[in-house]
Amino acid sequence: MDNQTTEQVAQSDPAVETVTDQSQNSVLATETQTSDQSFQDLIPDEYKENKALSNFNNMNDFVKSYLSAQKIVGAEKIPIPNKFSTDDDWKAVFSKLGAPETPDGYKYSFKEGEVDQETLQSFNQQAHKLGLLPQQAESLIKYYNDLNENSNIAAQQSADEIRQNTEAELKKEFGAQFNKRIDQAKRLASSALGSEFLNNTYLKDGTRLGDNIEVVKAFSNLAEKLSEDTIVKGETSSYMTASEIEKQIATLTEEGSPYWTKGHPNHQKNVDEVFKLRQMLSNG
Repeated sequence: MDNQTTEQVAQSDPAVETVTDQSQNSVLATETQTSDQSFQDLIPDEYKENKALSNFNNMNDFVKSYLSAQKIVGAEKIPIPNKFSTDDDWKAVFSKLGAPETPDGYKYSFKEGEVDQETLQSFNQQAHKLGLLPQQAESLIKYYNDLNENSNIAAQQSADEIRQNTEAELKKEFGAQFNKRIDQAKRLASSALGSEFLNNTYLKDGTRLGDNIEVVKAFSNLAEKLSEDTIVKGETSSYMTASEIEKQIATLTEEGSPYWTKGHPNHQKNVDEVFKLRQMLSNG
């Protein structure tokens, strides 16, 4: 009898084994189902339509986004002004963004002399009034400075071109008397208007007053009428007309003159003088 009881206890119960197997299978099935679920499946139904959650594909990304949002929540915030905001409201915002407290607070990296200081001070006043940040102010003043510099270069190039054209045209018109008439015109114009005014006054067409062809002609014609005036004649200048130059050449090259006799002491002197006079005619 004792042996029979022992054998019955040692045998396993089929019913218990069945329950255990079902429990293990259920756990495995649950684990498999959980691993197959996407992040979207884990979102409660009441939040599934929320677009803010549609960009997440896994829990890791969601947690990262949440932690980042928590940092922002704790950061200092700047209220956005609206149409009812006062100038002081805007000033407070600009100050928090980095605008200096006074116009003198703007600092630049320009080299000495690169920007006019009076212009810079005036700009700083307006920049502070508008609430510009230092980097914005520097970018604007640099743009203005470059624009102004390029404009000056273009104006100078235009003035040089106009002056060359004026000179070429007057050489054709005045001929051998070009140097004489230009010098007389300059003397008279400078005496009447002043050299600084002539050189620094620009007309609408971009020409300087002293280089404008009509102005030069006007003073040249007036100088011709006042040719005996000391201002027009000057103290040391002497000029020859084309006819006077031709007459001088004829005298130096007349038959029997040293110009034709190589052994004559004045031969080379006459040759050089004739050459000089002929250059004056051709360059006039």
